[in-house]
Amino acid sequence: MNKKINIFTVSELTSIVKNVLEEAFPSIWVQGEISNLKNYGNHLFFTLKDENAQIRAVLFRGYTNSLKFNPKDGMSVIVRGTLSLYQARGEFQLIANYIEPLGIGLLKLAYEELKEKLAKKGYFDEERKKKLPFLPQRIAIITSPKGAVIRDILNILKRRYYNLHIIIVPVKVQGEGAKEEIASAIKFVNDKFIDTIEVIILARGGGSLEDLWAFNEEIVADAIYHSKIPIISAIGHETDFTIADFVADMRASTPTQAGMLAVPDINEVLASLESAEKRLGQVVKGELRHLKLQLQTILASAIFRQPRRVLENNIQRLDEVVVNLEDVLEQKLKRAGQAIQQAQMAMVRIEPKRFLLASRNRLEQLAGRAGYAFHKRLSEKVLQITAAENRLQALNPRGVLERGYSITVNQRTGKVVTAAADVTPGDVIQTELARQNTIESVVQKTQSA
Repeated sequence: MNKKINIFTVSELTSIVKNVLEEAFPSIWVQGEISNLKNYGNHLFFTLKDENAQIRAVLFRGYTNSLKFNPKDGMSVIVRGTLSLYQARGEFQLIANYIEPLGIGLLKLAYEELKEKLAKKGYFDEERKKKLPFLPQRIAIITSPKGAVIRDILNILKRRYYNLHIIIVPVKVQGEGAKEEIASAIKFVNDKFIDTIEVIILARGGGSLEDLWAFNEEIVADAIYHSKIPIISAIGHETDFTIADFVADMRASTPTQAGMLAVPDINEVLASLESAEKRLGQVVKGELRHLKLQLQTILASAIFRQPRRVLENNIQRLDEVVVNLEDVLEQKLKRAGQAIQQAQMAMVRIEPKRFLLASRNRLEQLAGRAGYAFHKRLSEKVLQITAAENRLQALNPRGVLERGYSITVNQRTGKVVTAAADVTPGDVIQTELARQNTIESVVQKTQSA
């Protein structure tokens, strides 16, 4: 039985292999040493090799323009790219899109991978970050006990706010064991001083990526993330960004700025309070002036200057009302009498006794209703006048005199004396007491509070 044999052309085979390679390795990192480096039209062709193998590689012009170093033969690098096949020679090759020197490249790769991982876990989310207290009393500084960093932080804290309790937790900030010491220090402060320490400053001076690497470790990021005390990170220089910076509640570009972020300048706070006090004083003084003007207006009104006259005017008005009411009743009674006379004349002609009796009853009813209406109206007016008298009496400053107060008037100006500035030595003042008693005095001396 003959089996069918599938025969490929060279082009078909290389095309299949090329597709398989590209699908299997769409993005790959490869470490090796550059050799046979050639530059053709700013396209870089080179071989990437180690002790036992080698692979051809190419970096096209679109990517060479972004290189931050000059690749050379013998340089150890890491290359990111796509695995493919160059069909013309039947050789597989690495089509590169990124190259970094080996040492720094591996660190940056690890940095980017951890940054992406922690970002997905929410370590960098702004909503989870804690706010710094406005005026902390106790601060912990986690850093190396030697060098300029701790001196800079202490100097700026002392200059800005002198009433601080500071705890220094010494740690290694680079090298073997540094990441464990940093993480343990953060946990130690949280465990032992959670009720006293209000801010943690995590600081280190500048250095290379390798020097700062302890602050790019996941164990340190975890300790910062789980800290219940707000943390300010101050790692390296302004252009240095570590994983600790992204996780911390606040990043300072320098250790000095960390001190400035931790506490406000006490002199600025005091100046702000003084300014607020002045503004408040101005508002209070303005309100007092307004109230004083209102009081002077009330005291100058007729009800305070001549309360008896106001009362007499109201009594006069009541008398006028009563007189008018009497006139109205008199007219009504007169008209009723005329009607009765007319009725009596008519009754003479027809049963005078019956009509006389009816008219008398009618007259008595009218007289009774008129009297009732008169007394009711009079009672209402008396109640109104009484209420008015009570209100006037409540407002009458003379009533205050009965409780032991007095009113003093400067005879020279005719104004009520409310302050020592209203009189001068030699002025004659008259003090009015209860029950129209008065005392005249001569001012010998004044004293203001």
